[in-house]
Amino acid sequence: MNSINRRSVLLAGLGAAGAGALAACSNPAGTPALISPSGSQVARAEKKRAGTGKEHKTTLTAAPAVLDLGGGIRAKTWAFDGRTPGKELRLSAGDTLAAELSNQLPGKTTTSIHWHGITLRNDMDGVPPVTQTPVRAGANFTYRFIADTPGTYFFHPHVGVQLDRGLYAPLIVEDPREPLAYDDEWVVVLDDWVDGVTGTPDEIFAELRQGMGGMNMGGGSSPGMEGHDMHNTGEGAASPSSSSSSGGMSSRFMLMGAESDLLGGDAGDVKYPYHLINGRIPADPDVYTGKPGKKVRLRIINAGSDTAYRVALGGHKLTITHTDGYPVQHQQVDALLIGMGERYDILVTLGDGVFPLVAAAEGKNAGGLALVRTGSGTAPSATVRPKELDGLIMTASRLRAADDVRLKSAKADVTHQIKLTGGMMHYNWAINGKPFDMTTPDANPILVEEGQRVRLDFVNDTTMWHPMHLHGHTYQLSDLGPRKDTAIILPKKTLSVFFDADNPGQWMLHCHNAYHGEAGMMTNIAYRS
Repeated sequence: MNSINRRSVLLAGLGAAGAGALAACSNPAGTPALISPSGSQVARAEKKRAGTGKEHKTTLTAAPAVLDLGGGIRAKTWAFDGRTPGKELRLSAGDTLAAELSNQLPGKTTTSIHWHGITLRNDMDGVPPVTQTPVRAGANFTYRFIADTPGTYFFHPHVGVQLDRGLYAPLIVEDPREPLAYDDEWVVVLDDWVDGVTGTPDEIFAELRQGMGGMNMGGGSSPGMEGHDMHNTGEGAASPSSSSSSGGMSSRFMLMGAESDLLGGDAGDVKYPYHLINGRIPADPDVYTGKPGKKVRLRIINAGSDTAYRVALGGHKLTITHTDGYPVQHQQVDALLIGMGERYDILVTLGDGVFPLVAAAEGKNAGGLALVRTGSGTAPSATVRPKELDGLIMTASRLRAADDVRLKSAKADVTHQIKLTGGMMHYNWAINGKPFDMTTPDANPILVEEGQRVRLDFVNDTTMWHPMHLHGHTYQLSDLGPRKDTAIILPKKTLSVFFDADNPGQWMLHCHNAYHGEAGMMTNIAYRS
């Protein structure tokens, strides 16, 4: 039984005992007492949030759907309210969101909603079994929290590899004192798509979990195999698969030979038949219609599971204003690199004509396409590659936080090394050599205390890049870098980040490659009680 199914069995019988009940269970011997996600400290922190008193109510129904991806391509998947991306949620900073999740997924499938990037109360973070019991099939659960920080966010499940289905949507928190001047907005959601076309995420994970040791490579290494980590030890648990054979598994989903200098080598694990922008394939793209000379704010969200995108708008310069919801010192660039879970806001002044917005799948010789139309002209081909993709490319490490959001200079009270370990040979991704186990989420916590300045030293011991996402907080890259909740850690490199422990509870820190995280590259940043 693979880990996804095992988890579903374990969680399905837990009932609706209440948010945080599991995480509040007795700790193993020798483990310090941790703040419960539903404890009094969490409630106290929530009362400190500046709220407007305005409440936005919505219902999100997770259910099977057959989606039209354009060009005659139809995909059988799971989605919120029958569409992907799901309907955008938009509110003002300080408003309360009351979102009722209705789980209409098949069989005994449990699910949840994680509000990615939002600094919300811990018991609403949507991570079974850490912060809540799972939402059982046929059941409902209401998420209620104050969203007090403006920015570009999104939401998605946090159970198994459900992220790689169609269950995601934008969440925009507007600034009532917006300092930027622009004429219009366009929310741009990027995604790598496989579900209901060539297979399912569960089938992908079952194959990947075998590791390269279980692949049928035809008697030797395949081209591009050297890009994967072949030297790590520590056998990952193999899962039976219908594609197994006595000669090893054939590679139905595993991608070989994807290489990127920007990402330090190996670019990804999974073969995706399509890359989408706003739910559309390049042959039948989403179109934004505007007027020449108008200034547009693009809110770009990478909702993918295994793909970084290099994004450019043909014939235009991009001015980066925010990343992961927080303002940065403005930078004008030709293109930007966005990893899974990251978001960027950019301003662009539109030219006259028809222009390609291209999200090149970094290292994968594929990509997504949308169009900007402001006048007459012929639409470019689906495979267009504007020269801007090879111009000045911005990565987060080159950005600087805006003065008003930069953390005050302070000495770190505690430093934790977060060593990223594992490799493709055994698919044994982990943090500090210990794969995370959702059945014992408080077994090896990274301990912090409320009020501390915390330093995390990410040490990537692997030969692959990892977008590391911290729930419930934003951290600052180095001393002057941007404020973010998701950052790319390049292979064999170290990145130091800082955050203030001001949101008590238990918070996941994990790789936002859905398959790396599910394999075990995840840990619990837990506040001592």
